[in-house]
Amino acid sequence: MTKIIDLRSDTVSKPGEEMRRVMAEAEVGDDVFSDDPTVNRLEALAAERLGKEAAMFVPSGTMANLAAVLSHTRPGEEVVLGDRAHIFNMEAGGAARLGGLQMRVVRNLADGGLDPGEVAEVLRKETMHSPGTGLIALENTHNFKGGTAVPVASVDALGELARAHDVPLHMDGARIFNAQAALGVEAKRIAHACDSVSFCLSKGLGCPVGSLLCGSEEFIERARRYRKMLGGGMRQAGIIAAAGVYALENNVDRLAEDHANAALLAEGLGKHEAFRTNQPQTNIVMAEIVRGDAGDWMRKLKDAGVLAVMSGPQRMRLVTHINITRTDVELAVSRIDTILEGVAV
Repeated sequence: MTKIIDLRSDTVSKPGEEMRRVMAEAEVGDDVFSDDPTVNRLEALAAERLGKEAAMFVPSGTMANLAAVLSHTRPGEEVVLGDRAHIFNMEAGGAARLGGLQMRVVRNLADGGLDPGEVAEVLRKETMHSPGTGLIALENTHNFKGGTAVPVASVDALGELARAHDVPLHMDGARIFNAQAALGVEAKRIAHACDSVSFCLSKGLGCPVGSLLCGSEEFIERARRYRKMLGGGMRQAGIIAAAGVYALENNVDRLAEDHANAALLAEGLGKHEAFRTNQPQTNIVMAEIVRGDAGDWMRKLKDAGVLAVMSGPQRMRLVTHINITRTDVELAVSRIDTILEGVAV
Protein backbone atom coordinates (compact mmCIF):
# COMPACT_ATOMS: atom_id res chain seq x y z
CA MET A 1 0.00 0.00 0.00
CA THR A 2 1.30 3.47 -0.91
CA LYS A 3 2.25 5.52 2.13
CA ILE A 4 0.24 8.76 2.29
CA ILE A 5 2.39 11.83 2.93
CA ASP A 6 -0.02 14.47 4.18
CA LEU A 7 1.34 17.98 3.60
CA ARG A 8 -2.01 19.77 3.47
CA SER A 9 -1.48 21.52 6.80
CA ASP A 10 0.10 21.14 10.22
CA THR A 11 -3.48 20.86 11.48
CA VAL A 12 -3.53 17.24 10.28
CA SER A 13 -0.90 16.27 12.86
CA LYS A 14 -1.93 13.57 15.33
CA PRO A 15 -1.02 13.27 19.01
CA GLY A 16 1.73 10.82 19.85
CA GLU A 17 1.67 8.01 22.37
CA GLU A 18 3.04 10.05 25.29
CA MET A 19 0.64 12.92 24.65
CA ARG A 20 -2.26 10.47 24.59
CA ARG A 21 -1.07 9.02 27.89
CA VAL A 22 -1.02 12.37 29.69
CA MET A 23 -4.47 13.14 28.27
CA ALA A 24 -5.84 9.86 29.63
CA GLU A 25 -4.34 10.53 33.06
CA ALA A 26 -5.31 14.22 33.28
CA GLU A 27 -6.88 15.54 36.46
CA VAL A 28 -10.12 17.31 35.56
CA GLY A 29 -12.83 19.58 36.97
CA ASP A 30 -15.45 21.97 35.61
CA ASP A 31 -13.63 24.68 33.69
CA VAL A 32 -16.66 26.99 33.47
CA PHE A 33 -16.36 27.19 37.26
CA SER A 34 -12.55 27.53 36.87
CA ASP A 35 -12.27 24.21 38.72
CA ASP A 36 -10.25 22.23 36.19
CA PRO A 37 -6.67 22.10 37.53
CA THR A 38 -5.16 21.02 34.23
CA VAL A 39 -6.81 23.88 32.31
CA ASN A 40 -5.66 26.29 35.02
CA ARG A 41 -2.11 24.97 34.68
CA LEU A 42 -2.20 25.33 30.90
CA GLU A 43 -3.50 28.90 31.09
CA ALA A 44 -0.82 29.88 33.61
CA LEU A 45 1.89 28.31 31.47
CA ALA A 46 0.60 30.00 28.31
CA ALA A 47 0.47 33.41 30.01
CA GLU A 48 4.05 32.96 31.22
CA ARG A 49 5.34 31.87 27.79
CA LEU A 50 3.70 34.86 26.10
CA GLY A 51 4.60 37.37 28.82
CA LYS A 52 1.01 38.31 29.65
CA GLU A 53 -0.93 38.45 32.91
CA ALA A 54 -3.54 35.84 32.04
CA ALA A 55 -4.71 33.38 29.40
CA MET A 56 -7.91 31.62 28.35
CA PHE A 57 -8.24 28.17 26.77
CA VAL A 58 -10.65 27.95 23.82
CA PRO A 59 -11.54 25.22 21.31
CA SER A 60 -10.12 26.94 18.21
CA GLY A 61 -7.95 29.73 16.87
CA THR A 62 -10.94 31.29 15.12
CA MET A 63 -12.73 31.54 18.47
CA ALA A 64 -9.61 32.95 20.14
CA ASN A 65 -9.32 35.69 17.52
CA LEU A 66 -13.04 36.48 17.53
CA ALA A 67 -13.15 36.67 21.34
CA ALA A 68 -10.16 39.01 21.20
CA VAL A 69 -11.70 41.26 18.55
CA LEU A 70 -15.03 41.45 20.41
CA SER A 71 -13.30 42.16 23.73
CA HIS A 72 -11.26 45.04 22.31
CA THR A 73 -14.01 46.79 20.32
CA ARG A 74 -17.54 48.18 20.27
CA PRO A 75 -20.09 47.53 17.49
CA GLY A 76 -19.72 50.01 14.66
CA GLU A 77 -15.97 50.41 15.05
CA GLU A 78 -13.32 49.56 12.50
CA VAL A 79 -10.57 46.92 12.63
CA VAL A 80 -7.39 47.68 10.69
CA LEU A 81 -5.57 44.58 9.43
CA GLY A 82 -3.70 43.14 6.46
CA ASP A 83 -5.38 42.31 3.17
CA ARG A 84 -4.05 38.74 3.43
CA ALA A 85 -4.88 38.31 7.12
CA HIS A 86 -6.42 35.04 8.24
CA ILE A 87 -8.93 36.97 10.38
CA PHE A 88 -10.12 38.85 7.29
CA ASN A 89 -10.05 36.01 4.76
CA MET A 90 -10.60 32.72 6.57
CA GLU A 91 -12.68 33.20 9.72
CA ALA A 92 -16.19 33.27 8.24
CA GLY A 93 -16.69 37.02 8.63
CA GLY A 94 -17.37 36.55 12.33
CA ALA A 95 -16.20 40.00 13.39
CA ALA A 96 -18.61 41.63 10.92
CA ARG A 97 -21.55 39.30 11.54
CA LEU A 98 -21.30 38.97 15.31
CA GLY A 99 -19.39 42.11 16.28
CA GLY A 100 -20.95 44.64 13.91
CA LEU A 101 -17.44 45.64 12.91
CA GLN A 102 -16.06 47.05 9.68
CA MET A 103 -12.77 45.69 8.32
CA ARG A 104 -10.28 48.23 6.95
CA VAL A 105 -7.50 46.45 5.10
CA VAL A 106 -4.02 47.68 4.32
CA ARG A 107 -1.33 45.98 2.28
CA ASN A 108 0.52 43.06 3.84
CA LEU A 109 4.24 43.43 3.23
CA ALA A 110 6.31 40.58 1.79
CA ASP A 111 7.26 39.45 5.30
CA GLY A 112 3.62 39.47 6.41
CA GLY A 113 3.95 42.64 8.44
CA LEU A 114 2.18 45.97 8.08
CA ASP A 115 3.73 49.30 7.14
CA PRO A 116 3.22 51.64 10.14
CA GLY A 117 2.93 54.60 7.80
CA GLU A 118 0.15 52.97 5.80
CA VAL A 119 -1.63 51.95 9.00
CA ALA A 120 -1.34 55.48 10.37
CA GLU A 121 -3.02 56.87 7.25
CA VAL A 122 -6.22 54.89 7.89
CA LEU A 123 -6.51 55.31 11.66
CA ARG A 124 -9.38 57.62 12.58
CA LYS A 125 -11.50 58.91 15.41
CA GLU A 126 -15.22 58.35 15.42
CA THR A 127 -17.27 61.19 13.93
CA MET A 128 -20.86 61.68 12.87
CA HIS A 129 -19.88 60.24 9.49
CA SER A 130 -17.03 57.81 10.13
CA PRO A 131 -16.36 54.80 12.35
CA GLY A 132 -13.47 55.06 14.76
CA THR A 133 -10.59 52.59 14.75
CA GLY A 134 -11.19 50.06 17.50
CA LEU A 135 -8.31 47.66 16.90
CA ILE A 136 -5.20 46.94 14.85
CA ALA A 137 -4.50 43.25 14.14
CA LEU A 138 -1.45 41.53 12.69
CA GLU A 139 -0.45 37.91 12.07
CA ASN A 140 2.83 36.16 12.96
CA THR A 141 3.84 33.87 11.35
CA HIS A 142 1.88 34.85 8.27
CA ASN A 143 0.04 31.98 6.62
CA PHE A 144 -0.75 33.34 3.15
CA LYS A 145 2.71 34.91 2.83
CA GLY A 146 4.28 31.47 3.18
CA GLY A 147 4.88 31.17 6.90
CA THR A 148 6.96 34.33 7.12
CA ALA A 149 8.12 35.45 10.54
CA VAL A 150 7.43 39.15 11.07
CA PRO A 151 10.51 40.80 12.62
CA VAL A 152 10.29 41.97 16.21
CA ALA A 153 11.19 45.53 15.20
CA SER A 154 8.16 45.63 12.89
CA VAL A 155 5.84 44.46 15.67
CA ASP A 156 7.36 47.01 18.05
CA ALA A 157 6.81 49.81 15.54
CA LEU A 158 3.13 48.90 15.23
CA GLY A 159 2.84 48.76 18.99
CA GLU A 160 4.30 52.24 19.31
CA LEU A 161 1.86 53.55 16.70
CA ALA A 162 -1.08 51.84 18.39
CA ARG A 163 -0.21 53.30 21.80
CA ALA A 164 0.21 56.78 20.32
CA HIS A 165 -3.34 56.58 18.99
CA ASP A 166 -4.77 54.77 22.02
CA VAL A 167 -5.78 51.78 19.89
CA PRO A 168 -5.19 48.20 21.08
CA LEU A 169 -3.00 45.82 19.07
CA HIS A 170 -3.85 42.11 18.70
CA MET A 171 -1.56 39.45 17.27
CA ASP A 172 -2.95 36.36 15.60
CA GLY A 173 -0.01 34.23 16.68
CA ALA A 174 -1.43 30.88 15.60
CA ARG A 175 2.14 29.82 14.73
CA ILE A 176 4.05 32.21 17.00
CA PHE A 177 6.31 29.41 18.23
CA ASN A 178 7.37 28.85 14.62
CA ALA A 179 8.28 32.54 14.58
CA GLN A 180 10.22 32.00 17.81
CA ALA A 181 12.21 29.19 16.19
CA ALA A 182 12.86 31.18 13.00
CA LEU A 183 13.81 34.46 14.65
CA GLY A 184 15.66 33.01 17.63
CA VAL A 185 13.60 35.27 19.91
CA GLU A 186 11.23 34.14 22.66
CA ALA A 187 7.52 34.32 21.90
CA LYS A 188 6.99 36.70 24.83
CA ARG A 189 9.41 39.16 23.24
CA ILE A 190 7.76 38.86 19.83
CA ALA A 191 4.36 39.66 21.38
CA HIS A 192 5.63 42.23 23.89
CA ALA A 193 4.14 45.24 22.08
CA CYS A 194 0.75 43.57 21.66
CA ASP A 195 -2.18 43.98 24.04
CA SER A 196 -3.32 40.46 23.24
CA VAL A 197 -2.03 37.42 21.40
CA SER A 198 -3.60 34.11 20.39
CA PHE A 199 -1.76 30.92 19.56
CA CYS A 200 -2.77 27.48 18.36
CA LEU A 201 -1.99 24.14 19.98
CA SER A 202 -3.21 21.95 17.11
CA LYS A 203 -0.77 23.06 14.42
CA GLY A 204 2.99 22.71 14.89
CA LEU A 205 2.66 21.80 18.55
CA GLY A 206 0.86 18.59 17.64
CA CYS A 207 -2.22 18.71 19.89
CA PRO A 208 -5.60 17.39 18.78
CA VAL A 209 -7.49 20.61 19.54
CA GLY A 210 -7.31 23.98 21.25
CA SER A 211 -5.94 27.53 21.27
CA LEU A 212 -5.01 30.10 23.90
CA LEU A 213 -5.80 33.79 24.11
CA CYS A 214 -3.42 35.81 26.28
CA GLY A 215 -3.59 39.36 27.62
CA SER A 216 -4.18 41.39 30.77
CA GLU A 217 -6.33 39.99 33.56
CA GLU A 218 -9.04 42.56 32.81
CA PHE A 219 -9.01 41.72 29.10
CA ILE A 220 -9.22 37.96 29.70
CA GLU A 221 -12.10 38.47 32.11
CA ARG A 222 -14.04 40.21 29.31
CA ALA A 223 -13.01 37.54 26.84
CA ARG A 224 -14.39 34.77 29.07
CA ARG A 225 -17.87 36.19 28.63
CA TYR A 226 -17.47 36.18 24.86
CA ARG A 227 -16.15 32.63 24.97
CA LYS A 228 -19.33 31.61 26.76
CA MET A 229 -21.44 33.57 24.26
CA LEU A 230 -19.72 31.82 21.35
CA GLY A 231 -20.32 28.38 22.82
CA GLY A 232 -16.75 27.80 23.93
CA GLY A 233 -17.30 27.19 27.63
CA MET A 234 -16.08 23.64 28.24
CA ARG A 235 -16.51 21.44 31.29
CA GLN A 236 -13.95 18.67 31.97
CA ALA A 237 -11.56 20.19 29.45
CA GLY A 238 -8.44 19.04 31.28
CA ILE A 239 -8.35 15.99 29.02
CA ILE A 240 -7.47 18.19 26.05
CA ALA A 241 -5.65 20.86 28.07
CA ALA A 242 -3.19 18.18 29.20
CA ALA A 243 -2.07 17.85 25.59
CA GLY A 244 -1.35 21.58 25.54
CA VAL A 245 0.76 21.42 28.68
CA TYR A 246 2.71 18.51 27.23
CA ALA A 247 3.22 20.34 23.93
CA LEU A 248 4.48 23.55 25.51
CA GLU A 249 6.92 21.57 27.63
CA ASN A 250 8.11 19.14 24.94
CA ASN A 251 7.23 20.12 21.36
CA VAL A 252 8.40 23.72 20.97
CA ASP A 253 12.12 23.16 20.46
CA ARG A 254 11.55 20.49 17.80
CA LEU A 255 9.81 22.99 15.46
CA ALA A 256 13.22 23.67 13.91
CA GLU A 257 13.04 20.14 12.46
CA ASP A 258 9.86 21.07 10.59
CA HIS A 259 11.57 24.17 9.23
CA ALA A 260 14.53 22.13 8.01
CA ASN A 261 12.17 19.66 6.33
CA ALA A 262 10.30 22.52 4.64
CA ALA A 263 13.58 23.89 3.29
CA LEU A 264 14.44 20.43 1.94
CA LEU A 265 11.02 20.16 0.31
CA ALA A 266 11.32 23.61 -1.29
CA GLU A 267 14.76 22.70 -2.62
CA GLY A 268 13.38 19.49 -4.11
CA LEU A 269 10.52 21.31 -5.83
CA GLY A 270 12.64 24.24 -6.90
CA LYS A 271 15.02 22.12 -8.94
CA HIS A 272 12.22 21.64 -11.48
CA GLU A 273 11.21 24.28 -14.02
CA ALA A 274 7.59 23.34 -13.31
CA PHE A 275 7.69 25.20 -9.98
CA ARG A 276 8.87 28.43 -8.43
CA THR A 277 9.06 28.11 -4.66
CA ASN A 278 9.62 30.45 -1.77
CA GLN A 279 12.61 30.00 0.52
CA PRO A 280 10.61 29.02 3.60
CA GLN A 281 11.46 30.66 6.90
CA THR A 282 9.32 28.21 8.80
CA ASN A 283 7.20 25.17 7.87
CA ILE A 284 5.13 26.42 4.91
CA VAL A 285 6.20 25.93 1.30
CA MET A 286 4.41 27.94 -1.38
CA ALA A 287 4.92 26.66 -4.92
CA GLU A 288 3.95 28.72 -7.95
CA ILE A 289 3.04 26.32 -10.75
CA VAL A 290 4.61 27.13 -14.09
CA ARG A 291 3.55 23.95 -15.90
CA GLY A 292 -0.09 22.94 -15.50
CA ASP A 293 -2.41 24.33 -12.86
CA ALA A 294 -3.00 23.74 -9.17
CA GLY A 295 -6.09 21.59 -9.63
CA ASP A 296 -4.25 19.29 -12.02
CA TRP A 297 -1.32 19.01 -9.63
CA MET A 298 -3.58 18.25 -6.68
CA ARG A 299 -4.91 15.25 -8.59
CA LYS A 300 -1.49 14.05 -9.69
CA LEU A 301 -0.05 14.37 -6.21
CA LYS A 302 -3.00 12.61 -4.61
CA ASP A 303 -2.66 9.73 -7.06
CA ALA A 304 0.99 9.51 -6.01
CA GLY A 305 0.13 9.51 -2.29
CA VAL A 306 1.12 13.12 -1.57
CA LEU A 307 -1.52 15.52 -0.24
CA ALA A 308 -1.28 19.31 -0.64
CA VAL A 309 -3.78 22.18 -0.94
CA MET A 310 -4.51 24.77 -3.60
CA SER A 311 -3.64 28.31 -2.62
CA GLY A 312 -4.78 29.83 -5.91
CA PRO A 313 -5.26 28.73 -9.53
CA GLN A 314 -1.49 28.49 -10.05
CA ARG A 315 -0.33 27.99 -6.50
CA MET A 316 -0.16 25.15 -4.00
CA ARG A 317 0.79 25.01 -0.34
CA LEU A 318 2.67 22.22 1.39
CA VAL A 319 3.21 22.23 5.15
CA THR A 320 5.61 20.15 7.22
CA HIS A 321 4.73 19.09 10.75
CA ILE A 322 5.44 16.77 13.65
CA ASN A 323 4.30 13.65 11.77
CA ILE A 324 6.47 14.34 8.71
CA THR A 325 10.05 13.07 8.78
CA ARG A 326 12.99 13.91 6.57
CA THR A 327 12.49 10.51 4.94
CA ASP A 328 8.87 11.43 4.17
CA VAL A 329 10.01 14.65 2.49
CA GLU A 330 12.60 12.80 0.43
CA LEU A 331 9.93 10.29 -0.62
CA ALA A 332 7.50 13.09 -1.57
CA VAL A 333 10.19 14.77 -3.68
CA SER A 334 10.98 11.45 -5.33
CA ARG A 335 7.34 10.95 -6.25
CA ILE A 336 7.16 14.45 -7.71
CA ASP A 337 10.33 13.71 -9.70
CA THR A 338 8.61 10.61 -11.08
CA ILE A 339 5.48 12.55 -12.06
CA LEU A 340 7.58 15.07 -13.98
CA GLU A 341 9.52 12.31 -15.69
CA GLY A 342 6.19 11.02 -17.01
CA VAL A 343 6.67 7.62 -15.40
CA ALA A 344 3.70 5.92 -13.70
CA VAL A 345 3.95 6.12 -9.92
